Amino acid sequence: MSSLWTPDGERPVGPTGQEGPPPGAQAPPGAPEGPPVDDEELAEQVQAMREELANAPVEVVIANHCYGLFELAAVYLSQVPPLLPQARLAIDALGALVGGLEHRLGDAEEQLRDGLSQLRLAYVQIDGAQRAGDEAVAAAGANGAGDETPDDAGGEDAGTETADGADAAGAASGAARASGSAPEDAGSAGGADPVG
Repeated sequence: MSSLWTPDGERPVGPTGQEGPPPGAQAPPGAPEGPPVDDEELAEQVQAMREELANAPVEVVIANHCYGLFELAAVYLSQVPPLLPQARLAIDALGALVGGLEHRLGDAEEQLRDGLSQLRLAYVQIDGAQRAGDEAVAAAGANGAGDETPDDAGGEDAGTETADGADAAGAASGAARASGSAPEDAGSAGGADPVG
């Protein structure tokens, strides 16, 4: 017996004539309660989705997947703290598709290239800000800042180090918000424009 993934969970798909889920199967957590899904109805819905997909231009389908990668990378960059390894993988995947399919993505290609450039810039800014913050913390520890009393730590040098760290975090946050705003704009436009 095979199954089909749906937003409500895995659905068994078997030969017609089988009624209900297999013995001992339980509904996934959060699945809506109600009558079991009719296998024929489900098969018709799957067939309709397959026909719709087959009739869509392939460059549009691939571009939509690229928009999903753009949004995924922006989500990782906008986390606090940013999830840079995950964002990098999503950005690299988007870059592989856009670069590997050069001149084959139709009208969406220019938008995808611009979006990829924005993501790469945001990644570099956030990574640089994090590194600068880490270096400031390491330098403060190496200079014996941890041995100072609270009265001594309030000096001008200590305040400068704190401000640098705060500025780095603020830059990272701003870059993440800048990159994160594009997917929201794309979502409001039906996902057709990842760069606003």
